[in-house]
Amino acid sequence: MTEPPSVHMRAVLESGYRRFQERLRRRLGSDALATEVLHETWLRVGRMGDVGLVQRPESYLFRVALNVAADRREAHSRKLSAAEIETLRHMMDEVLDPERIATARAEMAALEGALNELTPRRKAIFVLARVSEMKHEDIALRFGISARMVEKELLHALRHCSQRLDRKMIRRFGPGAQKRS
Repeated sequence: MTEPPSVHMRAVLESGYRRFQERLRRRLGSDALATEVLHETWLRVGRMGDVGLVQRPESYLFRVALNVAADRREAHSRKLSAAEIETLRHMMDEVLDPERIATARAEMAALEGALNELTPRRKAIFVLARVSEMKHEDIALRFGISARMVEKELLHALRHCSQRLDRKMIRRFGPGAQKRS
């Protein structure tokens, strides 16, 4: 029985590891990148199917390694740099006018005030359910109460906050869900 091509190719790669690494280091300009590319090449060789007879396995493996490096470069180029992210963040800030920012800050302060008027348990349930998006069953376990009691506490908290913020409340759970109250 003959061995699969990947076994022979891996043996060629292993026996010439230092030469491959040195060639890649010169070509890519980095020892670390050359090492990573060689490791990925070794993995790819193990996954490859029947490639047929390869006349020059060293050249073939070096080309595979360069393809791995090109794939890494392409994947890395799709990511935004820190400078690009910062530019986008500032562009978004400029889109918001000062009036909208002031209104949003006032609403956040009013919400914080309304939450501070709640009992500690009711406030904690509200934060866990609406901010942390925790399931009602998990909140119930945390407080040693029923899921229905969590819904009641959350409903009271939502009513209180909607009244303090002068907003209409839309129920998203329990009886009468999605009806304006």
